[in-house]
Amino acid sequence: MSTELPKTFDPAEIEARWYAHWEGEGLFRPDRPQAEPYTIVNPPPNVTGSLHIGHALDNTLQDVMIRYERLRGKDALWVVGTDHAGIATQMVVERQLEASQDKRTNYSREDFIAKVWEWKEESGGTITRQLRRLGCSMDWSREQFTMDDHFSQAVLKTFVDLHKDGLIYRDKRLVNWDPKLKTAISDLEVETQDVKGSFWHFKYPLEDGVTLADGRDYIEVATTRPETMLADMAVAVHPDDARYASVVGKHVVLPITGRRVPIVADEHADPELGSGAVKITPGHDFNDFEVGKRAGFKPADMLNMLDGEANVCQTADELVPEEFLGLHRFKRDGVDGARELVVRRLKELGCLIPHVTKDKEGNAVEHDAEPRTIATPFGDRGGVVIEPWLTDQWYVDAETLAKKPIEAVKSGAVEIVPKSWEKTFFNWMENIQPWCVSRQLWWGHRIPAWHDADGKAYVAMTEEEAQAQAGDGIALTRDEDVLDTWFSSALWPSATLGWPDKTDLVEKHYPNSLLISGFDILFFWDARMMMMGQYNTGQNPWPRLYLHGLVRAADGQKMSKSKGNVVDPLGLIDQYGADALRFFMAAMESQGRDIKMDAKRIEGYRNFATKLWNATRFCQSNGIVGGIGDHTGPGLAPKLAVNRWIIGEVIETRDALDKALAELRFDAAANTIYHFVWDRFCDWYIELIKGNFDEETRAVAGWALDQILVMLHPFMPFITEELWSKQAARPDYPLITAQWPDPQAEIDAAAKAEIDWLIALTSAVRTAKNELGIPPGAKLEAFCPAPSTLAKSVVEANGAAIERLARLTPIHMADAPAGAAMQIAAGEDAFVIPLEGVIDIASEKARLSKALEASTKEAKSLEGRLSNANFVDRAKPEAVEKARADHAHHSAEIERLTAALARLG
Repeated sequence: MSTELPKTFDPAEIEARWYAHWEGEGLFRPDRPQAEPYTIVNPPPNVTGSLHIGHALDNTLQDVMIRYERLRGKDALWVVGTDHAGIATQMVVERQLEASQDKRTNYSREDFIAKVWEWKEESGGTITRQLRRLGCSMDWSREQFTMDDHFSQAVLKTFVDLHKDGLIYRDKRLVNWDPKLKTAISDLEVETQDVKGSFWHFKYPLEDGVTLADGRDYIEVATTRPETMLADMAVAVHPDDARYASVVGKHVVLPITGRRVPIVADEHADPELGSGAVKITPGHDFNDFEVGKRAGFKPADMLNMLDGEANVCQTADELVPEEFLGLHRFKRDGVDGARELVVRRLKELGCLIPHVTKDKEGNAVEHDAEPRTIATPFGDRGGVVIEPWLTDQWYVDAETLAKKPIEAVKSGAVEIVPKSWEKTFFNWMENIQPWCVSRQLWWGHRIPAWHDADGKAYVAMTEEEAQAQAGDGIALTRDEDVLDTWFSSALWPSATLGWPDKTDLVEKHYPNSLLISGFDILFFWDARMMMMGQYNTGQNPWPRLYLHGLVRAADGQKMSKSKGNVVDPLGLIDQYGADALRFFMAAMESQGRDIKMDAKRIEGYRNFATKLWNATRFCQSNGIVGGIGDHTGPGLAPKLAVNRWIIGEVIETRDALDKALAELRFDAAANTIYHFVWDRFCDWYIELIKGNFDEETRAVAGWALDQILVMLHPFMPFITEELWSKQAARPDYPLITAQWPDPQAEIDAAAKAEIDWLIALTSAVRTAKNELGIPPGAKLEAFCPAPSTLAKSVVEANGAAIERLARLTPIHMADAPAGAAMQIAAGEDAFVIPLEGVIDIASEKARLSKALEASTKEAKSLEGRLSNANFVDRAKPEAVEKARADHAHHSAEIERLTAALARLG
């Protein structure tokens, strides 16, 4: 028996109650030993994090797939966990210490790490609680953390094995150095911001007796970072630049330091840019580092002029004047830094080339520098300008590890969806650089290396093993660094299942079935999981990788705190319910495109949920309940066409859903079930069966509603589970573990033709009435001069329904009398509906003509604006978008009004 539903749909109460039930009953755990496995791992969010709109999209798509495959009978496992987030977590705890006038360095490393674990246990579960609010059906009984003991052992083993195979090594290279955090950071943790700065031009004197072809005794160079000249090691010119051909191999003598540096030929120098000559500071610029290597400088010999806090230190050749030592690179707290002092000294030496402009009177005005907007790298957490810094770090030979993933994608063993991302994947992987995996932090997986007094490293799982390698009597010191968190998270698909042990979970659920990820971590996480999966297991971690876009603000801009346009998904859940937000995410996720936030659409999907709620209440009030029949069918052979039709509609919807989800077309899947529920079931089927609730109809309607709840469940789990439970007493058969529809029936072509024809007739009449201003309830007489066999049979069998729905009575299978009339079509049949005495034909024509003229004029005006490149390129994006929307509206009005006038003859 069913349980009567409340009049009002209240998402909040339903969501809290059902999630607690699902989790408490262990319904998210894989519990089908004989079934085919289906496995997804969530991209582990930072343990410091909270749910943002990107998480909402990413996890909604994953939950759609895991619930879908669970309903299809698979042994579904969604692995959940969090990343220890080295920098972010250490910063959180350090800020807590600072708030109480304390600091990390007041503690031993071990004591500080204990404080981090304490914070993790007390405050590190925010995002996992929020994922529950979204409805994510993850196996919380096996929640993972990248610093768990078993995971840490997998990380250390991988490092040791890679080192043993020569794929991890120590090297001196440039890194993104954060002077505030005093650690190397990854490219993903670097944010580029446009900053107003300056572009200085300097003279670098040529060595005695050397001049350029034009007689100058200096080379002009330009830079936005004049302080780095203290560590310049060369000047580069293009090999084909005739202006400098005579001086390649000669030297310049740097002002201030007096360092004699070579002029080298390198294609990095652009002859069309500035003077065509470029100062080269290989120890503080990524491009210069490569130029320096090509020029023959070994990284160990490259000059470093800054310490870990970005203060000037002495270079190896000891040529930096004492007055610069200890200065910060930039002006700080009103005190000039190295930049300001370098510019001042160069100007005093006559080596500054002024930037000349003209005032209003046309007089030349000299400035020290040219103003420029400069794309500047900032650390996303430290908030200061990143310094390319030459330092010893641990590196992974990513080029070697990338070979098998490249082959996997080329061969089709790993499919990237959308396929358009393959080109980007290959471009990056085929030009991959060594991967810096060490970080100068305390919190994280400490690198398993011990160093002797000469700096030689011994890599091993334990200190005892390292000591055995070094030999007795050799004093060893543990490496201070920890591993980049991307290194440990690269093991996520296997280590979360127990690898390197051959656990039952590893045997059954590795490789995983699918990875869903934002495109922005394709290289940082996805590609590295492929590298480590192949290296550690000889297998790809999954056969398919789905990359979704970003969720953008309503105006299409990227969301950011600085712009103030960040949307809180929890606020949306509070306002509209989790189901509505989830459905919005799925319906808007079109492969390869970003999603624009649209609260109105979310509200619309809340209305969709309410529509289903009310339709179920209507069914209950007419004795239609669930549990009659099963996923194979309603258990009878219905005689009525409308019931045979709805069974066919269920079959078509199921087939379309299966196809869309097999192709990972979430928007197509969501729109398929939306239109079936709203249009076919709620608007038409319920209307068609009103007044005819016999035993057959109740059985078919109850079964069809059950199938709707099953098919909609992956998208809207809360409302569907609630309605499922209220439609029948089935406590041991919750919707989350129900069975996907598999109707043992064929689509009844005759029933489909009959009901579709009836729907087409009713829709056409309603549309025509609306266009001509005829009241919806007005009954009209109709004539069908040349009826098809289908028309005759449908009208004969459904006269009462046609009168009730289309308000046509009587219908004559004959020619219409002369006079004003409107014409409509249903399938191949034309109907004539006399209008004499129904409306004032003349005034209606005048009204429609006036409206048509107004829309035509407005559409033409808007078309002119939109074809104007100045308007499209220079107007605000929202103004252009509104103009396009208005043009589309008036174009549709022209079409509608023209059709309405044509109906009047």
